[in-house]
Amino acid sequence: QVQLVESGGGLVQAGGSLRLSCAASGRTFSTYAMGWFRQAPGKERELVADITWSGGMTYYRDSVKGRFTISRDNAKNTVYLQMSSLKSEDTAVYYCALVRVGRTEYDYWGQGTQVTVSP
Repeated sequence: QVQLVESGGGLVQAGGSLRLSCAASGRTFSTYAMGWFRQAPGKERELVADITWSGGMTYYRDSVKGRFTISRDNAKNTVYLQMSSLKSEDTAVYYCALVRVGRTEYDYWGQGTQVTVSP
């Protein structure tokens, strides 16, 4: 089993910055990648960014490219999402997720952290 604990959400004005953290514990040795998803009210959950655990390859959805940066600290089993130039449309609950080696879908999820960007 893997446990994921997020932190760092909150209220910020448009144009501001926040950094989300997600600490993984448990059977993390089989991690292939970790990612950040978000879900706004009335919308489907979407992948924001992810990073492979060994090679550090990253993916960003188009709407956050140039504004968000995902990184990881393998020694701390922690993934970060640095969010800058935040917009009101970034308002959502952000979830950390982990996919194990050999799996095709993210199979462990954090509890979510609210990010609210005020105009």
